[in-house]
Parts: sequence; structure tokens; C-alpha cells
Amino acid sequence: MRLADVLSHALAGRQVRVIRRAEELNDLTGQRLLFAAALGEYGVNLELTRMLSALRRTPDLLSGATAGIIVDGLSPLYTKSTAGELALAANLAGCALVGRPLVEGAGQLHNFRIQAKNAGTDLLGAYRASAADLAQRVETAGFPAREKPELLVLHASSHHTSNTMALWERTKQHLREDILCTEIGLRNGTLSDCSGCPYTMCLHFGERGGCFYGGVMQEAVYPALRRCAGVMMLCPNYNDALSANLTACVNRLTALFRQQRFYDKALFAIVVSGYSGGDIVARQLIDGLNMNKSFYLPARFAMIETANDPGEALALSGIESRVEAFAARVKKTLLEGEE
Repeated sequence: MRLADVLSHALAGRQVRVIRRAEELNDLTGQRLLFAAALGEYGVNLELTRMLSALRRTPDLLSGATAGIIVDGLSPLYTKSTAGELALAANLAGCALVGRPLVEGAGQLHNFRIQAKNAGTDLLGAYRASAADLAQRVETAGFPAREKPELLVLHASSHHTSNTMALWERTKQHLREDILCTEIGLRNGTLSDCSGCPYTMCLHFGERGGCFYGGVMQEAVYPALRRCAGVMMLCPNYNDALSANLTACVNRLTALFRQQRFYDKALFAIVVSGYSGGDIVARQLIDGLNMNKSFYLPARFAMIETANDPGEALALSGIESRVEAFAARVKKTLLEGEE
């Protein structure tokens, strides 16, 4: 079995506790975890489904834990979507994820062609090396504490009508003077989406701290991102997706990502849906910024609410306590860090 081979290399020399059944998910508070799932050809693992159920039923099951994920499938499909579903469930159960927490063995391992070429090895060798690197990072990674940290807040909403902005304003009140909040609005006309420049061109501009398309990303977002300890994404749910401008922002981070990784920057979000689907938007943030762009994902990184009419969010039952708890998590992560 390919996954067993990869795990034997990744975990060589380590003492590990192996959990194979959902019923064994206990005594995991504060532990370092490596989720490993084999999906076969059709993307289905019934025991993983049972584990997802256990995580969703028990909100504190993984409190204080830190994790990475390996997903192996015989098809080029389903590995990333399965990992995203698992990542969100674990995160809402109290588990942090290291930056770039996913190693996926997809189909014939063609996703490892570049890594194999760079390392002078074959596809399986690159897969093994990536899994070993992930295991090492999960075992040793932390998040640095800061004194007077800066939080970059990105949005594309109207202050006057947005439930998402209303929740952020209430959250900001709880951060007080402890956190320096830098807000940047990305409304229509302020930025262009990434057009997929050749790698060498993107690298060229990234090394100079910019992007071919310039604008607010180069002038405001990139400098703030270099300084900040964390990023807060304010995300109303538009058609079960991030808004076009926020999606463009995530895409345009590629130029800066060519120059530096974001392992020491935490990702937070406020997600508000009119009816449903907040989990879909939260997973898009995990996919784009944690799994792809390497942002650290602190436990319960997102406040996910449902509110339709203007002003409805602040009238939700229990919202004040949820806002206060969310703000406390932001402060704890940025001020105290994670060992």
C-alpha cells in the first residue's frame, strides 16, 4: 500500500501512537497529529467519515493540538477536497494546522514532477520526502509571540450595510490597544486579478517586492503583509464563494509568495452567509491561504455566522459571547503565540 510506505519513511525513528478508528479519538489535547487517509480510486474512506462525525460532535476534541494531513488517492480527483473537509472539521474541534499542512499523493503522482526534478529523485521519492518534511514541521512548529502585533484586515464590503463589517467592528472593540489593526478595502476598481504571468516574470517582480500589475496590492497590501503577524479576511458569502475582489487578492499574493513564505503569519476570518454555505467559504480560505500560501491556521480560525438583512448579525442570539471569544482567540494567538 503506497500510503503505508510513505508513512514508514516519514515517521522513521519517531515514537508514534496510531489511531485507526473513530472510537479511538481520545486523549488528544495538546498533541501533535498527522492525519493520513487513503481514498482509493473513488475518493471514499468510510472510517474517515466516522472520524469527521466525531470531530463535528465534539468541539473540544482536539484542543491545543497541531496537525498536518496526508491524503493518498488512486485518482487525481478528491484528495484536496477531502483534505479541506478534514482540515475545517479538525480546526473547529480546536486543532491548529501548520502552514502548507497537506501532502497529497494524487493518482500517478504527477503532482510531484517538479519536486522530483528539483531533488533529483523519482516521483515516489519526492512524495516520501514531502511527507517526511511535513512530519518534521508538525512535530517542531510553533507560532511566535509578538509584542504589539499588527493585524492586516482585508475586505471588499460597504461599512454601512455589511453584516460582516458589523461583526468586525464589534470584534475590533475587544482587541482594544493590544493589536494594531490595519484595514485595507478592496472595492471595485481598486485591483486587477492575477493573469498568470510566466513563473520567471512573477519571480522577478516578487523579488523586487512588487507585481507586474501594481496597484493597491503592491502599494498597500504587500507592505502591510510583510509587517503583520496575522491577516483577518472579512468574507460575506457570495454565491457560496469568496467575493471576486478577495479571490483576486488571494491570487495576487503569489508574487510575494515567490519571495517569502508565510508560516509565521496567522490566518483569521469572519464569514457571513445570508442563508447557508459558510463552511464552503471557510474551506476556500483554508485551501487558498493555509494549504497553498502557507499561512498558519490557528484553532477555530473563523467566526462563521448566518445573517441576511442589514443589522441582523448583531441581533443574533449569543452573538456577543461568540464575538468576545473570537477576539480572545485572536489576541491569544498573536500576543502569546503557540509552542
